[in-house]
Amino acid sequence: MKPDDLVLTPTGLRFLNRRYPCTIGRGGITGDKREGDGATPIGTHRIAGLLFRPDRMRPPVSWARPIRPGDLWSDDPDCAHYNLKVRAPYPGSHEVLRRADPLYDLILVTDWNWPVAMPGRGSCIFLHQWRRPGYPTAGCIGLRPADLRHIAARLTPRSRVIVHG
Repeated sequence: MKPDDLVLTPTGLRFLNRRYPCTIGRGGITGDKREGDGATPIGTHRIAGLLFRPDRMRPPVSWARPIRPGDLWSDDPDCAHYNLKVRAPYPGSHEVLRRADPLYDLILVTDWNWPVAMPGRGSCIFLHQWRRPGYPTAGCIGLRPADLRHIAARLTPRSRVIVHG
């Protein structure tokens, strides 16, 4: 592990010698991730991208990309664009990235099952804002908004998310 890694521990997410409270998937942590199981996958995951709502915040880093109206993320294992960002209209099952609530105002995209996705292995594994303390995600890691912004501004190209079983 490197100092700029984000390490999920039983007491929170550790990053740069600080611990941040977080939530994980309703299905717990798994080594056998499947689409829709609600679990957070075990492994070492690279930060593959950072998305933000430009109408709600400034980019936290120069390499952040805006979430535009019509941006979606495919979670349909039967579609060719499974586990990729797509645009509306999109016929398959998907997550809306530009939500009315603030859950996806800032998204750290991991490389789980990416860039060549295996159908059914799970999609949309992000670090994003939590709904509230203790409320589980659908498999992502949720953080307080201020903590998420603090972390995003300090990521390096070497930063990884490490989830142990």
